[in-house]
Amino acid sequence: MQFSEKESKCWDLRVCFLCSALLGGLVMALLLGMDETSQAKDSDSEHDVEFAAGNVKLITTKEAWDQYLEEARRDGKIVIANFSATWCGPCKVIAPYYCELSEKYTSMMFLLVDVDELTEFSTSWDIKATPTFFFLKDGQQLDKLVGANKPELQKKIVAINDSLPECKQ
Repeated sequence: MQFSEKESKCWDLRVCFLCSALLGGLVMALLLGMDETSQAKDSDSEHDVEFAAGNVKLITTKEAWDQYLEEARRDGKIVIANFSATWCGPCKVIAPYYCELSEKYTSMMFLLVDVDELTEFSTSWDIKATPTFFFLKDGQQLDKLVGANKPELQKKIVAINDSLPECKQ
């Protein structure tokens, strides 16, 4: 089968993209200390430890979400909600940092929603990529960050924290 020059270039780009994706996955696995024989972590205890350490609260039901938002409203806290997935490489990379931030900024409430466990709920928040972070006050969105961008996440948290009255910090 003969390809035109345009079709050949398109095919080359698809192959390059596929190779880049595979290589990117291999690099991510190496960065995370996994080898090709590693298995995905499926148990809840591993999920909780890896993603919801520190002051991060794992949301497993819509009712729990509502309760935490009400608690935050009552206490005058800003909520940072991380919509994440256990299989997501960037989510795994930023999870420990998110947990560290939860311990540093105790005037805020840090929540974690697994998009696979709460699919319908996540869909209602129009999640297009993971991780996606929402910054909420009284249940209303103040800001949003899509992606595992540590400097940008910290920048947004610091800006919101600095805008809080002194007595709330």
